[in-house]
Amino acid sequence: MEVIMPKVKLDATFCLTARCEEGKKKTDYWDVITTGFLLECRAGGGKTYALRYIDDAGRQRQHKIGRYEDISFDQARKMAKRLRAEVVMGGNPAAKKAEKKAVPTYAELAADHLAHARTYQKQPKNTEFVMKNHLLPRWGKMRLDEITSQDIAKWFAEKAAAGLAPATVDKLRTVFGRSFELARQWKLPGVLSNPVRDVPRRKYSNARERYLSAGEVKRLFKALDKSESPQLKNIVTLLLLTGARKTELLTAKWEQIDLERRTWLIPTTKTGKPRFVPLSQSAVETIEALPRWAGCPWLLPNPDTLKPYTDIKRSWEKARDAAGLYDLRIHDLRHSAASFMINAGIDLYAVGRVLGHVDHRSTQKYAHVANDTLMKAVEAGAANMMGGLG
Repeated sequence: MEVIMPKVKLDATFCLTARCEEGKKKTDYWDVITTGFLLECRAGGGKTYALRYIDDAGRQRQHKIGRYEDISFDQARKMAKRLRAEVVMGGNPAAKKAEKKAVPTYAELAADHLAHARTYQKQPKNTEFVMKNHLLPRWGKMRLDEITSQDIAKWFAEKAAAGLAPATVDKLRTVFGRSFELARQWKLPGVLSNPVRDVPRRKYSNARERYLSAGEVKRLFKALDKSESPQLKNIVTLLLLTGARKTELLTAKWEQIDLERRTWLIPTTKTGKPRFVPLSQSAVETIEALPRWAGCPWLLPNPDTLKPYTDIKRSWEKARDAAGLYDLRIHDLRHSAASFMINAGIDLYAVGRVLGHVDHRSTQKYAHVANDTLMKAVEAGAANMMGGLG
């Protein structure tokens, strides 16, 4: 039996009074003027404007224009005419709408990015922190094709104006850019390019050089003697004696220490490669004096948990401030270790090997310390020579 669809001249008055026919779930009222334009009336009382058409594959498609209560009839008719013109020109509004709907939000991309980061990053929590505290509050609900380079540049400028450190803003840029780079590689809908890449990176100098003097080391160790943390002094001592990174030392195990050969094997470093750290006699004596617990593999565990410390910031800052070294970061202990070696006459190449630098350029930042040592040498030589002429 052929179903005859009601055809009427749709106007504001008709749409106001139109109802679903008795005994049906819905009734479609087709406009006799604009081909495909219709008002769908449902048994529950809802009404929707839509355009139906046949696509290039011969399938009937429908594009929802809007609910009756949300838009006026004139607005719906204008949209229907525009969509109909698009269809006549070979377009497919319903497919375009479906493609638009398929574009994920940044929150969805961020979740996939973080899952990917956890497969290879040593500390994915850093990426998670940036997303949770900065990126998601601003961009999470937006679809990827709605995020523009112009808006990103403006946001970076606002962050900088609010007092965020240049290095932190650059970190936001790195994580955000990585998200879009992954989206591009994964060929996600709505991502043809990386909008972050088109935002110029602001130039800044993150160089900060802080080296302890011998006198400052004494002050620091006096404060460490009074620390409530039983392992803090051991940690700081070995950081200064080895030039290791904090995480490398906090995750060190006894099985990696060879006191006979005076070496410490770090199986995984920042460069992804293992390296051996030579241990001075002072370092060996410090390690030999460390407390040990049965069944505990860690070199410097938290005595309460017998697991590596996750954070020593509070105890470190308390001891540092007590020593009056308010600007000293724990990473500066690594710089200081390098400084003390250079001032003892050790060349930059050897210092770089101790610190585990793969690229010699990483060690060049200590060159001025070496120059100071050389200057002291020539001054001493000159004074000795000129004294003989007097």
